Amino acid sequence: MDVRRVAGVISVDDYRAQVTELLGRRPAVSVPVQDCAGLVLAEDVTASVSLPPFDNSAMDGYAVRSDEVAGASEDAPVQLRVGEDIPAGRVDVPPLPPGTAHRIMTGAPMPDGADAVVMVERTDGGRDTVRVYAESASGTHVRRAGEDVARGTVALTAGTVCGPAQLGLASAVGRDTLAVHTPPRVLVVSTGTELVLPPEPLEHGQIYESNSIMLAAALRSLGCTVTTVRSVADDVDSFRAAIKPVLPDVDLVVTSGGVSAGAYEVVKDTLTGAGVTFTKVAMQPGGPQGHGTWDGVPVVTLPGNPVSVLVSFEAFLRPAILSSLGHDDVDRTRVRARLLETLSSPSGKRQFRRGFYSRTDGDVTGVVGPRGGPGSHLLAAFTQANCLIVLGEDVTEAAQGSEVDVLLF
Repeated sequence: MDVRRVAGVISVDDYRAQVTELLGRRPAVSVPVQDCAGLVLAEDVTASVSLPPFDNSAMDGYAVRSDEVAGASEDAPVQLRVGEDIPAGRVDVPPLPPGTAHRIMTGAPMPDGADAVVMVERTDGGRDTVRVYAESASGTHVRRAGEDVARGTVALTAGTVCGPAQLGLASAVGRDTLAVHTPPRVLVVSTGTELVLPPEPLEHGQIYESNSIMLAAALRSLGCTVTTVRSVADDVDSFRAAIKPVLPDVDLVVTSGGVSAGAYEVVKDTLTGAGVTFTKVAMQPGGPQGHGTWDGVPVVTLPGNPVSVLVSFEAFLRPAILSSLGHDDVDRTRVRARLLETLSSPSGKRQFRRGFYSRTDGDVTGVVGPRGGPGSHLLAAFTQANCLIVLGEDVTEAAQGSEVDVLLF
């Protein structure tokens, strides 16, 4: 079944593309290097210095002329006068006269005239004179200028994720700030007159609010700064009053609840005609969705049931936000696995089932079993899951032992 041809229904892939387009690409911002961990470079980083910037010693030892220690051995040591000490950081390095050795430390500049370093372990460690017990060919234990990175070349390319090594390299080539895509400031709004904040006692017909807690945690895991407005009543005026003052200070609004086809759908009632489009996506759970802009701020509206919220985040928000931050790989790892029990799925909908995946040594595909039923209210089962089992739109039954797609958390 081509779900794109069902009136009023859009495919998961098409809707994901729309949400990704809505969020776009975050602008480049100059950020101190030490604050860029996990962010993506918006521009190439060109080296302002070579690495190393000068020839230097790779060992603690003695800088020598290689021809003067040729043939040195334990039985026939070469004795040299020790001229100078060259610690790391010395800037007035004297040249090496013939017949002498300079005591040198790791990272210290090589003196003119020296072309090799003898490790201190291959000497007697003398300070006035030194006995060298091993020859050292030209270039031995010498780090050449520019052998890692040459000045003026690209050290890091745009699109690189800044991990410890990347940030170390950026600093080493002289950068104290980097142009990166910074995560958005997100306002998370949960709606529903029935929602109560813990630990207030519940009356019959009320439930504790949890969607904002889940969404905020999921968004913060991507680096987003999150503000929450919890338990907004199903009243248009209350919704506007709670959200409007915050809009100028955020880059994205994410709501849960109030988007279905019944009465008291406060998000839908407020934002229809105000820049947000509501639709049904061919998926289970999480069919009712909406996206658009409100006063110029991108808005993504999610269903109200907790499992629908988390599945919608995985299907749409997570990849869209990662894409906006410059990531090329925005998908969860996808593997194939054999089902441990038969599963059914509604025709024409992509079903996402919570599952637990495992693989033993020598098992190419691994196995997966469901955790909980397909109901969008069964949150406890999500805590036991380490993946989502994905059943395609054309699948109505996946038999035990058949292979299915699995998205690993």
